[in-house]
Amino acid sequence: MPLFGLIILAAVRWMMSLNVADAQTTLPNCQPPKAGEYLVLVRSPTSEAQEKLRRALPSNTNSIVCRYLNETVTRTGTFTQLDNANSQAQSIRALGLAAFVVRSPKEKPSASTAADPKPLGAGYAVLVEYFNRPETAAQVQQFLKTDVGLTSYAQRNYLLALHTTDQNKATETLKRLSDRGFYALLVNSRQVTLIRPKASL
Repeated sequence: MPLFGLIILAAVRWMMSLNVADAQTTLPNCQPPKAGEYLVLVRSPTSEAQEKLRRALPSNTNSIVCRYLNETVTRTGTFTQLDNANSQAQSIRALGLAAFVVRSPKEKPSASTAADPKPLGAGYAVLVEYFNRPETAAQVQQFLKTDVGLTSYAQRNYLLALHTTDQNKATETLKRLSDRGFYALLVNSRQVTLIRPKASL
């Protein structure tokens, strides 16, 4: 099966498992980090992913499955040093799981100052969740060596890493971002609204 087909199949299975989990379980919202704290969150929409993570973590880890930005995640720890949080996140990513370091934002990004939001149009959009971390836009821009935009999709804001009609290019960009540890998703760009062509969070 072509790589694109495998990715689409995996995405469909992930969405199906996420919908089933949502229908069967009401999870608490994750407590946000306090000022000066860093959280390590791991995307874990299925019981299999949650069990894989539990087996990998030290036995004394106080992990909690909760909801963060409408996602099912496992909160694995709270840190006061960014380096320590990044170290744990990198160890978890080595297991093939998507781990993110979240901090309390100095200020929330706002789309209210955007001028003339408009539909993105036909094709494929590769979006990146930035988890209230303004520095993510600069990291994605540096990694891809191109400007990234700010968009709205499913009533949430995402960074726009790529808009293209080329399936192969979209799939390749999605894989590169995911392999680097970014939470990226590939969607129908007709469902995306462009807020700003260049993100300014």
